[in-house]
Amino acid sequence: MQTYLGEIIALATAVCWAATSLFFTIAGKRVGSQLVNRVRLPLAAFLLAITHLFWQGEVLPIHVEPFRWGWLGLSAISGLVLGDAMLFQAFVLIGARLSMLLMTLVPVISTLLAWVFLGETLSPLEIAAIIVTVGSVAWVVSEQRNSNSVSGSPRSHVIGVLCGIGGATGQALGLILSKRGMVGDFPALSASLMRLSVASVVIWLWALIQGQLRSTIEGLRMRRARWAIVGGTVVGPFIGMTLSLAAVQLAPVGIASTLMALAPVILLPLAHWVLKERITQRAIVGTVVAMVGVAMIFWT
Repeated sequence: MQTYLGEIIALATAVCWAATSLFFTIAGKRVGSQLVNRVRLPLAAFLLAITHLFWQGEVLPIHVEPFRWGWLGLSAISGLVLGDAMLFQAFVLIGARLSMLLMTLVPVISTLLAWVFLGETLSPLEIAAIIVTVGSVAWVVSEQRNSNSVSGSPRSHVIGVLCGIGGATGQALGLILSKRGMVGDFPALSASLMRLSVASVVIWLWALIQGQLRSTIEGLRMRRARWAIVGGTVVGPFIGMTLSLAAVQLAPVGIASTLMALAPVILLPLAHWVLKERITQRAIVGTVVAMVGVAMIFWT
């Protein structure tokens, strides 16, 4: 059991990602995706700051080099503010299962961005993996358009899919920018806290400019939405992020990353039981094949 501890933790991380998507879907349908993102960011930053104080001896790494704050700040805006805002809107429009399936495009987009901006080469196997992943996702999405969509209309479904792709692109760009800010073996825990802190400040300044503070407070009065946001934040950005760091430390990165990417597969039965989504054979096959494509990318 000890030998496979990292792999077990990676699987637990995938369960956390699947569960948090359900929580945020439930909350977003009640109070809106923007409010969900606005509340969960500072809450996650607070929980992570406690963890950082325990492991690193300080609440916030304020004395690090300015360039790290710059790159990680840009990463936060791209991934946590813009990317997650679009992802949470996709949760509302097309549901957690299909949204998380679209997030399997993150490693594909990250690989392409690294090829364009960082000069990293693409092997024939990586190119094949990209084709398999994108093709499988497109196959599932095309079926969803012709079936009973969670969104209720073809137009909303298309917008939801575009939001999911936008969310994946934002998170992929965030990963590339984070890589710039974490050069020199900078602690991942500190980087995560810095990103959450910057994102919290940016999103609340924007809410202040837009005059949305009152609506945020009023939205939190809905008990079920409030507890769904808290549950999703604790399970995802707090427990899930912490477990993901442990998984990468205890298991090979390729294995850990592949196992953590299994959230869409785990979501298949959860979406059926919790959200009452109809899961077709095509959705199951397409999702599993997409996971194979993701695994091919990580194992190259």
